[in-house]
Amino acid sequence: MSDNLQEMAIFARVVTAGSLSAAARELGLSTAVVSRRLAALETRLGVRLVNRTTRRTSLTDEGASYYETCTRILAEIDEADATISAGRIEPQGILRVAMSSAFGHQHIAPLVPRFAALYPKLQLALSLSDRRINLIEEGFDVAIRIAELEDSSLAARKLAPNRRVVCASPDYLRRHGTPKTPADFTEHNCLLADWGQGFTQTWDYRGPVGKRAKVRVTGNYACDNWEVLREWALAGLGIALKSTWDVRRHLEDGSLVALCPGYTFDSDVAIYAVYPHRRHLPAKTRAFIDFLAESFGPEPYWDKPIPAK
Repeated sequence: MSDNLQEMAIFARVVTAGSLSAAARELGLSTAVVSRRLAALETRLGVRLVNRTTRRTSLTDEGASYYETCTRILAEIDEADATISAGRIEPQGILRVAMSSAFGHQHIAPLVPRFAALYPKLQLALSLSDRRINLIEEGFDVAIRIAELEDSSLAARKLAPNRRVVCASPDYLRRHGTPKTPADFTEHNCLLADWGQGFTQTWDYRGPVGKRAKVRVTGNYACDNWEVLREWALAGLGIALKSTWDVRRHLEDGSLVALCPGYTFDSDVAIYAVYPHRRHLPAKTRAFIDFLAESFGPEPYWDKPIPAK
């Protein structure tokens, strides 16, 4: 097995280096050794992987397919090695973490004392801001993002879903009535997350039978800050589409009421830990991400059923 893996690693290096001689230099081997190991791999597989000279290589169709498999397997081995190594190294040094102000204040800052007790040699620097930071240019080790994950060179790990609920204060509902279905939202003042399309917005939802639909809502108040929208809803200005992590306490104490039971307002947005690369992840970064994943769990505490009063 070790010989097979070594042959795979040499083959992958030949592909990335672009030639046998360049791969040999990078590996500290002779070109003849690299050529023999590549030939042995092709003989074992019974296919030609590379059309080659000492100066240039090109992949065959079989080689291109095999290269994808090799890079995945070799990356997983590196990841496994890094995981074991990280477990032997005590996390220490400065860990710089960026996150949104509301989520960080409500759900991560309260966990810091327990994290500090587990890793006393770590120094933790949190940046709570709603601006989009550049992880690499600004020198952060990890960012907690609540977003639909984009294609990126960054690595990411999902920490929790971002479930949403439409809610309003009891006072607002006494004055304006309680909507029974999302279609009723058109008759209400809806609190909007931005004003990019004027004072209107589209809210996606899924009905009791699972069918997806949309409703176009309008309102007199818009803000790009989650906390302000929550405070406006508490003040009775209108109904709001909010993440459950942001309003759980208010749903529990009755200062906000969830509307349209049986309908869900989830999207592809989730809560992620995003970091520069997966390979050789520092022990301090891995410890923090693992700690958050364990703390939130498959069903985060803010999504658990509200106890009956």
